Order: sequence, then C-alpha cells, then structure tokens
Amino acid sequence: MFAPDDDLLATLRELCLAYPGASERISHGRPNWFTTRTFASYGGHVKGSHDDTSLARALLVKPDPDHRDLLLGDDRFVVPAYDGPYGWLALPLDAEEPDWDEVDALIEESYRQTAPPARQRELDALRPS
Repeated sequence: MFAPDDDLLATLRELCLAYPGASERISHGRPNWFTTRTFASYGGHVKGSHDDTSLARALLVKPDPDHRDLLLGDDRFVVPAYDGPYGWLALPLDAEEPDWDEVDALIEESYRQTAPPARQRELDALRPS
C-alpha cells in the first residue's frame, strides 16, 4: 500500500523517528509511528470509498481536540475512514509541496496526545519552549 522509495515517506519517516522512543511498524499495510500508541501514520482511506486514492500519501495525526475543529476549517484536512471517529485527521502531502515545519508541528501535537508522560518530558528537554 506504499512505495518503499517514496520521497514523502522518507522525509516523514525522518521526522517521526526523531521523537523520543519512536519506532515504526507496518500495520494494515501502512507505516505507523508509535511509542506505546500510534502517533502518526502514512496513508489512509476516504470514508465510504476504498477506491479513492486521495489519501494514499497523506499524514494521519491525532490533534488536540480543541485544535481539531480549527483544522477542519482548512480544506486541506480530511476526516479519514476508520480513525476519523477517534479524532484523527488526514493531510494529503502530495497535493502541493508540504510545509515540513507545519507537518512536524502536527506530528508533535499528535505525539503529545498519545505518548506517555516520560516521553513527553524527554521531548520537552529536546525542544524547550
């Protein structure tokens, strides 16, 4: 469900694996990054259509619930099938050149929603405010 030599995946992998305790595993045919729980994944489906490939090269993250509503006001964000009802959003990365600082901020927000407190403290030490 993904190309191993995908340039977007390579950059996303580098960003995600820079987080404390982050690992990668393939789940349901797609790369997922996690500590004890998944904080980001690559690729998804549009609800109701497995033939729609618009999210095949998308970043899926779980934003802070208060920020999620704001992100849904941005046409680039989509509620993906399966994980969408649990607060996850998808940002297609192949529609235009990604703003990698924005992508990393989304990854960090999702990481903070899912990572254990000790990992979050490690992240705070790496990225002081």
